[in-house]
Amino acid sequence: MAHARNLIAGEWRDGHAVGESLDPATGEVLGTFADAGAVTARAAIDAARTAFTATPWARDRELRARALLRLADRMTERRDDLVATLSRENGKKRADAAMEIDATIPKLRYNAALALTDAGRAGEFRPGAYSMSLHQPLGVAAVIVPWNSPVILAVRSFAPALAAGCTVAMKMPAQTALTNGLLYELVRECLPPGVLNAFTESGNDGAPLLVSDPGTDVVSYTGSTAVGRVIMAGAAARLKPVSLELGGKSPMLVFDDADLDAAVPVLTAAVTTFAGQFCMAGSRILAQRGIAGELRARLTAALEAVRVGPGDDPATDMGPVIDRAQALRIDGLVAGADGTVLVRGGLVHPGPDARDALLRPALVEVADVAAPIVQREVFGPVATFEVFADESEAVARANATEYGLAASVWTRDVDRPLRVARELDAGTVWTNTWGVIHDQMEEGGFKQSGVGRLNGPRALAEFHEIKHIVLRG
Repeated sequence: MAHARNLIAGEWRDGHAVGESLDPATGEVLGTFADAGAVTARAAIDAARTAFTATPWARDRELRARALLRLADRMTERRDDLVATLSRENGKKRADAAMEIDATIPKLRYNAALALTDAGRAGEFRPGAYSMSLHQPLGVAAVIVPWNSPVILAVRSFAPALAAGCTVAMKMPAQTALTNGLLYELVRECLPPGVLNAFTESGNDGAPLLVSDPGTDVVSYTGSTAVGRVIMAGAAARLKPVSLELGGKSPMLVFDDADLDAAVPVLTAAVTTFAGQFCMAGSRILAQRGIAGELRARLTAALEAVRVGPGDDPATDMGPVIDRAQALRIDGLVAGADGTVLVRGGLVHPGPDARDALLRPALVEVADVAAPIVQREVFGPVATFEVFADESEAVARANATEYGLAASVWTRDVDRPLRVARELDAGTVWTNTWGVIHDQMEEGGFKQSGVGRLNGPRALAEFHEIKHIVLRG
C-alpha cells in the first residue's frame, strides 16, 4: 500500500502520526501518509529560510526558469500517474482530473518565462539625478492549499512565488495525501533542496504557524472566506502581506435571447464539475422571465440525468464529493432550504452504514435573494434557480451576496455582455461560456472573495518588494 511522506530540505520527513487516505467513492483505504503538524511546519520554514539566504535561488533568475521548466517536463512525463491518483483519491472523474493536470503544466512554463522578465523602471529626473526601481523577492512564502484541486492550486501559488525568487513552505491537505506525495517526488527531482518544502496535515497546527511565524514573509492561501479572514488577522500582527482567493457564489445570468441549446450543457457542467467543489462553480442560475420556464425544465431534466459514480468509471458524469461528512452536510442544506426543490438530489446510499460520498446534484428555486442557500457557499453540486425581469434586476440580484469571484452572462446581444460585465461585482465575467481561465490573465475576487491576484504578470507582484534606488550626480 502506498505511503506518502513530507519533503523538507530535499529529504523525506515523517510526521507525528500515520494517516489514511480514503477513496471517497467507496470509503476504502487507498494508502497511508505521514501526518505532519507544527514540528514539520517549523522545519519547512527553517529550510526555506536557509535556501533563500544561503543559495543563489533568490538572485539567479535563469536558475529559477530552468527549474520550473524541468518540473513542467517531469510533470508531463508523470501525467498519467497524477491523473489516476487524483481521480481515485479526490473523487474527480478521470476527465476532470486530466483537465486539472493538463492545465497545471502550462502554468509552470508561463511562470518560468516570467522569471526571466523584469518590470523595474528608471529615469533621469534632472541632469545627473537618476532613480530606478527594482523588484526583489519578499523572502519565504507560506502557501496553504485546499483539497478540491490540490495540484493546480498548489502550482498557481508556488510557481509565481518561485519565479519571483522566493522560497516556499507549503501545507497541503490530508484528503489528497497520495497525490501530494507524487507532487513532492517531482519537486524533489527538479528543484534545489530547500527551495520548496511541503507537508501534508490533517489537523490545524502547522498551517497557523506558517501564517504567524516571523520566518515567513508573505502568505498565499486558497480556500474559504471564513478561514481567509482568520489568516488575514493572523498575518496582521506582523503586517505580513497576504494573497487570498476565497469563496464564490457565481451567478449565471441567462437572458431571454440566450441560446439555450448552448447554455444548458454548460450550466449543468458548472454545477457538477468537480462535484460542485469549485470556488467558481456556477451555483446560481438567474433566468430572465421570458425563458425561465423552458430553462427550468431543461436544467431539471439535465441534472436528474447526471450519473454519479466513482471517478475512474468511464460511465460516470460526476464523481463523489470529498468525504461522507461533506455529503451529509450538503444533503442537509438542501433538505432545509427555503424554496421549491426542483431536483432533490441526495445521497446515493443513504443508509447509516454507508461510507461512500456519492451525492446526486440538486436544484432549488428561490425567490428571496436573502435566503441562506443563496447567500452561503455550499461547495457541492447544488444550484439555486432565480427569476429576474430585466437587466437592472439581474445585476442587482447577481451582486446581492458578499462574494464576487466570478459570473457568466448568456445572451445573443453583442452590446449586453460588456455593459453588464461592467456592473457586476466579480473578478472574472464570462460571456456565453464558463470556467475559462488563461494563465496570462489575472484571477481573483471582489468583496469577500479575496485579496490580490494570481495568474498573469500581477501574480509575481504578490511576492515582490519594490526598492527605490536614487543615484545623484
